[in-house]
Amino acid sequence: MAEPRVPGEDESDLSLPCGETIDYHTLDMGLRELSCSCGDRHAVVQDVHPLSRFVPEDLVAVLNEVVETTDGSPFSTLHLMGIVREEFPESIVSESVGEDGTVGYSMVWIAQFDARRLHEIVVELIVELMEHAISHAEDSEAMSTFERQMHEFDVSAFVEQYRDAREFTDEHDSPA
Repeated sequence: MAEPRVPGEDESDLSLPCGETIDYHTLDMGLRELSCSCGDRHAVVQDVHPLSRFVPEDLVAVLNEVVETTDGSPFSTLHLMGIVREEFPESIVSESVGEDGTVGYSMVWIAQFDARRLHEIVVELIVELMEHAISHAEDSEAMSTFERQMHEFDVSAFVEQYRDAREFTDEHDSPA
């Protein structure tokens, strides 16, 4: 049975946080940011993007060890973007496109802000997640060491160095 819809409305239209609309078919899997007709650049994340897009592989392994997800699967981009969307509900739109086998991804998130700002937000949220996890540790020395290290941690400098190391100039970057 056909789904009811507004005549002329394209089912692949995705409303962006700025109010503009795009066809999600135009988003290839390597795209991390799009130039919008509103004049801004919007970060683009898809479920096929690895967590190492944002943090080193060894930290991804630690997150998989310490973060228990509600669905029992390893901590992934899906979980991370859920956290981001929870913190910034008005600034992130998402669309489940798993039924459309032509795009190569199942979920897409587009942010009001650019890819660099999203990267900083992601790192800040991961630090908060790690702080929460370490707060449950019974080792007070480990907690003190972690807190001292995080006090010295510069998110902006990390993001700059990480993005340089990952060479985010095109879709052919490699894990760090």
